[in-house]
Amino acid sequence: MNIIGDAKAVRSYDAIVIGSGISGGWAAKELCEKGLKTLVLERGRDVRHIVDYPSATLNPWDFPHRNRMPDAFDQENPIATKCYALDEGTKQYFVKDAEHPYVQEKPFDWIRGYQVGGKSLIWARQTQRWSRFDFEANARDGIAVDWPIRYEDIAPWYSHVEKFVGISGNKDGLETLPDGEFLKPWELNCLEKHIQKRVAESYRDRHVIIGRCAHLTEPQQIHYDQGRAQCQARHLCYRGCPYGGYFSSNSSTLPWAAKTGNLTLRPFSVVHSIIYDDAKGKATGVRVVDTNTKQMTEYYARVIFVNAACLNTNLILLNSTSKRFPNGLGNDSGLLGHYVAFHNYRGSLNATYDGFPDGYFYGRRPTTAFMPNFRNVQKQEMDFQRGYMVAFSASRSGWQRGAGTEGFGAEFKDKLSDPGGWHVYMMMQGETIPKYDNHVRLSKDQKDSWGIPQLVTSVGYDDNDVKSMKDFLEQGADMLEKAGCKTISPYDDHRNPGLDIHEMGGVRMGRDPKTSLLNGHNQLHLVKNVFVTDGAAMTSTGTQNPSITFMALTARAADYAVSELKKKNL
Repeated sequence: MNIIGDAKAVRSYDAIVIGSGISGGWAAKELCEKGLKTLVLERGRDVRHIVDYPSATLNPWDFPHRNRMPDAFDQENPIATKCYALDEGTKQYFVKDAEHPYVQEKPFDWIRGYQVGGKSLIWARQTQRWSRFDFEANARDGIAVDWPIRYEDIAPWYSHVEKFVGISGNKDGLETLPDGEFLKPWELNCLEKHIQKRVAESYRDRHVIIGRCAHLTEPQQIHYDQGRAQCQARHLCYRGCPYGGYFSSNSSTLPWAAKTGNLTLRPFSVVHSIIYDDAKGKATGVRVVDTNTKQMTEYYARVIFVNAACLNTNLILLNSTSKRFPNGLGNDSGLLGHYVAFHNYRGSLNATYDGFPDGYFYGRRPTTAFMPNFRNVQKQEMDFQRGYMVAFSASRSGWQRGAGTEGFGAEFKDKLSDPGGWHVYMMMQGETIPKYDNHVRLSKDQKDSWGIPQLVTSVGYDDNDVKSMKDFLEQGADMLEKAGCKTISPYDDHRNPGLDIHEMGGVRMGRDPKTSLLNGHNQLHLVKNVFVTDGAAMTSTGTQNPSITFMALTARAADYAVSELKKKNL
C-alpha cells in the first residue's frame, strides 16, 4: 500500500492541462505563473522552438518535390491534403488520415496537428475580438442559448492576452470589431486602398480595414523577454518560425511556463478519459495511454483544464464515464457533443483590375484586408440568420511566385521580374447556427489504436448557410464591380465542414445546467474542478477568427480557478 501511495504522489500535480495548443499553452502559462505545479499532456511528439523546425529556412530547390506533395501522399491522405497549409515543408505537423481514423456519418474534413504546440504552429494567425453584438446575438435572435458572459467580462482578458501575444493592427474605431492592444499595422496596397475607398463611398455600413494578426511588427520588451523577434514577412509561417515573429505555444507560452519551474510537459500521452470520484464528487485525475507503448497510467490533480481542441475535447468528455455520469462527464443534460458549429468558407470570388501599372508592394504580408460583418448586426433584417466577415487581397500575377513558376534561363528571369496584372481574391467567413442535430458521438463498435472509441462526426450545412453564402457572392460581386474590377467570378467550392478548421461547440457555455455544460467561467456545471476553454466551449461562432477568444477565455478561467483553489472551493 505504501508503494502504491508513493507512486500516486509522484504522479500528482496541482493542475493538469490536456493539450498544448493555443488554449492549452495559455492554461499552462497562467497556472504555472500563479504557482501551480502543472502537468501538460500532449498526445504527439515534442517540438522544441527553433531546433525542431527542420524546413524553416529551406529553399524551394532544397525539397525533393519543390515543396509540392507527391501524388501518392495525396491519394493516401484525401482529407489532410485538402488543407491549404500542408505542403512538403509542413507535412510533419499534420495528422495523416490513417493515423487517427474517425467515422464520417456526414462528410467532415477533420484537420489535426498532434505535436507539442498543436495547431498553433500552423494556424492562420488572424485575431479579431468579438463585439457586444456577438455575445448578445443568441438571446436577441433566439439562437442556441444565451451566452453567460458579455463583452465587458472578457475585454480586459483580451487586453491581457494581446499584450503578451503581440497583435498587429490599426485602431479603427468600429463598434462591430472592437479595437485592442495593437502593434504597428501592416499596410494595404494601392489596389486594396482603392477598393477600401470605393466601398466607403458606396456603403455606410461596410468598413475595409487591414487585418489584425499575431505577428510582431515592432516587438516590445515583453516579446524580447520571450526570446522572440520581429516578423520578417517571409510567409513561411507554417514551417515554424525560428524568429518567433508569430505567436505559437512553442515560442511563447510554453517556454514562459517552463521558466517558472512549475511545468512538467509529457508528450506521447493520449488522454483516454477523466477520472471521476463518486465519493468526493469531483474529478481526481486522468487516464493516459502512452502513444507508443500503449501502456495506461493515471495522473492526479486538484484542477483539470481540457484543451485538446474542440472535437477531441468532446471525445475525451464523452469517454469519461462513471456510475455518476454514465453518458459522459457532467452530461446530465444529454447535450454533450451536440450543437457543434463551424465557419462557412464555401463562397469566394476572383476578379481582375486594369490599372496601377506602377503599383508595387513589399514582402509577403501575413494578413489581408478584412471587412467586419454587416448583416443582421443590430437586428434581424435578412432572410437568413447572422452574417459573415469578408476577407480579400490584391496581388500582381507572376510576381513573387517564382517557386511555382516553370522555366529556365534569361526568359525565366524576365518572367519573374514582370509583375503582371492585378488580381483580387475575396472570401467569406460565415457564422453557422448551432443546431442539436449537428453533433459528434462515440462509435459503439470501432476503436482507435489506443483502445478509445472512434469519434463519429454528424455535422453539415443547412439552408441558412446556403442563403448566407449566396448573399455574400452577390454583395461581393457588387462591391468589386463598384471598385472597377473586371471578370468577376463567384464560386461555391462545396467544401465539407471542418476544412475551415474552426470547429466549435459540443461543451457549450450557458447559464443553466439543463441547457449547457459550462458556466460563465468555463467550469463544468456539475464537476466544479474541470474547465474547458478551447473551441468546444463556444456557444456560438461569431464571424471572427476564434483563436484570440479561446486565449482570453482560458486566461480568465485560469485566474478564476486559482482563486477558487485558494478559497478551497475546488
